[in-house]
Amino acid sequence: MRIALVQQHATTDRRENLDRGIRAARRAAERGAQVIAYAELAFEPFYPQEPAPPDAIDLAEPIPGPTTETLSDLASELAVVLLPNLYERDGEAAFDTTAVIDADGTLLGKSRMLHVPDYACFHEKGYYTPGDLGVPVFETRFGRIGVAICYDRHYPEVMRALALAGAQIVFVPQAGGVGEWPDGLFEAELRVASFHNGLFTALCNRVGEEPRLTFAGESFVCNPAGEVVTRAGEGTDEVLICNLDLEEVERSHAHRLFLRDRRPELYKEWTE
Repeated sequence: MRIALVQQHATTDRRENLDRGIRAARRAAERGAQVIAYAELAFEPFYPQEPAPPDAIDLAEPIPGPTTETLSDLASELAVVLLPNLYERDGEAAFDTTAVIDADGTLLGKSRMLHVPDYACFHEKGYYTPGDLGVPVFETRFGRIGVAICYDRHYPEVMRALALAGAQIVFVPQAGGVGEWPDGLFEAELRVASFHNGLFTALCNRVGEEPRLTFAGESFVCNPAGEVVTRAGEGTDEVLICNLDLEEVERSHAHRLFLRDRRPELYKEWTE
């Protein structure tokens, strides 16, 4: 599998942001990418840096809807899988959602952020309803894909559930600021998740200066051995390309040892 992570800035012009993302997808496809992922809220400002106004839900859009319809056409044209992250409206609820569009343009489904944070510059509880779709794994043309949206990456249960459901790679759309966590922690967290669960992880971060946050970029990919195999720059708009050997999943320590030797009969009371 050849993947691309689109690390780009966003302005208040949603059409311009989407057009920039489409151009990036075309460049990625020209370089042989088969699966193309975007950062959190890639085509709009990062709204939660400000407390939610009463009409915040009016900023959201349905899935399927205008953006996914445009990207479904693009996926079909380029024969690629696309993973856009959107502010989704579903009735009177709104979610932080990644749509999964297969290489024939079919909307396979969506993954909603399960855990919703709230702290300075990340006032997300005012915008998002906690996800209600569990941890789906999608069988795409090129492999089995899971998604852990931003804050969900902090929960080991999410990564383990995706591994048990057969994910070969977990994409992590993120809005991570410069200096938000101690140096190296973003990578360390996903290196361990990759190693413990025997899968690839691919974190795609947004980039650029917005009113209250400067987003770091530094998107990266980890292999099932817990090694960072490629990394994007800090503060740069770029398309990060990476080749993955999915056979590494079955050869991993997790698949040969850790998952085999689990004792789930012990765990139920630990997680309640």
